[in-house]
Amino acid sequence: MCSEGIIDRYVNFYTDFAFKKLFGTEINKDLLISFLNALLQGREEIKEITYLNTEHLGTQEYDRRAVFDVYCTNEKGEYFLVEMQKGEQQFFKDRSLYYSAFAIREQAPRGEWDYGLKGIYTIGILNFCIFDDDADYRHEVKLMDVVTKEVFYDKLTFIYLEMPKFTKTAGELETLFDKWLFVIKNLATLMERPAILQEKVFAHLFEAAEIAKFDKVERREYEESLKNYRDWFSVMKTARDKGREEGANEKALDIARQMKRSGVPLEMIVQYTGLGEEQIREL
Repeated sequence: MCSEGIIDRYVNFYTDFAFKKLFGTEINKDLLISFLNALLQGREEIKEITYLNTEHLGTQEYDRRAVFDVYCTNEKGEYFLVEMQKGEQQFFKDRSLYYSAFAIREQAPRGEWDYGLKGIYTIGILNFCIFDDDADYRHEVKLMDVVTKEVFYDKLTFIYLEMPKFTKTAGELETLFDKWLFVIKNLATLMERPAILQEKVFAHLFEAAEIAKFDKVERREYEESLKNYRDWFSVMKTARDKGREEGANEKALDIARQMKRSGVPLEMIVQYTGLGEEQIREL
């Protein structure tokens, strides 16, 4: 057992254990169906999903392996790849394309084929931001003609949810989509189900997410997943803080160089930049 202990009532949705338990298990499939329908905003209604193998190899046995968080099809045969991404990656967009390629490739049957494909949705729930705008937290990306701005191919869709930009409180929730994002972001901080979340699906979610109802195996697995998440969060925060400190120090050095070139007295440079005298003399 992990030594940190748990004082929360409900799981942290950002942990691997919680995300896969709530969105990736047969017993809780109604939660994923509700989320996907809310995400698609009335475009279609998914009534049933079938979970697929989440582990895939490339064309050859020695190719790199891909492991999806949640991978399923609906009753129309459309594919859904749903991923929870805690931290920003240098080649995140490349990763999205790479993963979607597995859903494309495995649709090819043996024998003759006319290349007809079912729709593919790659969905990223991101605990970071990849777009510059400050307002929109839902981004839908398709292949498009850059001149006419018309969609070139409508069967390949990438939807990214930038969770840091979602700041609505419980009292501001209007749509089912709002409610789902609120739950995903705030579940671990809640001690009871907010009154506005009256839908039956949320009654199921809060019951499934209550830590006290886990058996010993689930509890141990969640504690380990939570520890991994906290360790990751600590590493990321340390890296960000260190980056800020290094950036601030470099800025102070640059200012000191400019002040020296302008003939500003040493003591004034020390006072203004916070750098040491010896450090400034060496510039």
